[in-house]
Amino acid sequence: MTDMTIKDIRTTMLRVPWPQNPWLKGHAFGDARNILALDVETSGGIVGMGYLFPFRPILRTIRSCLEETVIPRVLGKDAATIEAIWQDLWRSSTNYGRGGITTMAMSLLDIALWDALGKRANLPLHRLWGHFRAQLPAYGSGCFRGSGGDGMIAKALHYKELGYKAIKMQVAHTADLATDLDNVKRMREALGPDIAIMIDVNMGWTADIAIQMGRKFQDYDVYWLEEPVRADDFAGYLRIAEALDLRIVGGESHFTRFDLRPFFENPRLSILQPDPMRGGLTDLRKTAAIADTWGMMIAPHLFTELNVQLLASIPNGLWIEDMGLTNDLWVDPVPVTNGMIRAPERPGHGLAFRPEILRDCAVKI
Repeated sequence: MTDMTIKDIRTTMLRVPWPQNPWLKGHAFGDARNILALDVETSGGIVGMGYLFPFRPILRTIRSCLEETVIPRVLGKDAATIEAIWQDLWRSSTNYGRGGITTMAMSLLDIALWDALGKRANLPLHRLWGHFRAQLPAYGSGCFRGSGGDGMIAKALHYKELGYKAIKMQVAHTADLATDLDNVKRMREALGPDIAIMIDVNMGWTADIAIQMGRKFQDYDVYWLEEPVRADDFAGYLRIAEALDLRIVGGESHFTRFDLRPFFENPRLSILQPDPMRGGLTDLRKTAAIADTWGMMIAPHLFTELNVQLLASIPNGLWIEDMGLTNDLWVDPVPVTNGMIRAPERPGHGLAFRPEILRDCAVKI
């Protein structure tokens, strides 16, 4: 057996220019992609890689957390004991963790450990976890409010031409409610009846406004209303779900299954959208299992190339979000073809940064 003792852990901060892609117009993610990569090297020579892409200027803080509280606790441990490592880090950080920076640091390590274990087993993670299906539908995301109503519709039509059966557009935070309603109306008219329309509020409303607008959106056969209120307004989520006939979804801004507990205790949301950066792959799998117990589906937040491993291994995976934010970073991207994504068969999560990205975009600190 390969010696899986953790010999070294290295982090690399990357600042990667956005690709010259006209369909990224209107995003609010800054002038470059800031990514934190982590390599776990074992004594047997296996290297597992994890990465975070949080869209916020917090990577130096996460890196400091890793160096001060995470890495010293795991050096010399068996990289295959992923559950034990996760539990040790969670319990040891009780007084300052249970979410936020500490959990993101844990998640970065967790992703790298699973990659290393998959490589040792010579299996992709979806096979290691118990394969369920080879492919699943993707929805075209990133019809950004910043591009205006015409821009969102143009991007949605682009997705339709590529074979996607669902798109996601944004409302709230700009203009006014009448403009939001008109954008949804125009989107339905442009796409016709056969394309699902998902609406992302990005926590921009109160429960009262969400109910008011949701009742109007129902006239346009909206598939779901996403993050209508702030993440900690669980009462608001439940009020909205009880008042409307359309699906209310959320979860991307919550940390671990513990933060999602109110949704399980009051299962009004039919779909959850957990984020692998907020608990790692270890907790993501547990969240999916708990959701399955309550008849809830999983459509995780972004990171298509990583989340495909989870969704190919569970029975309650519904959709994968494709925004095309990182396709140019990988040696072997995971493409969406005719609206469907197929889980890769490379060992681990199967991802590796292109050498020129690591060479030219590393931030010196």
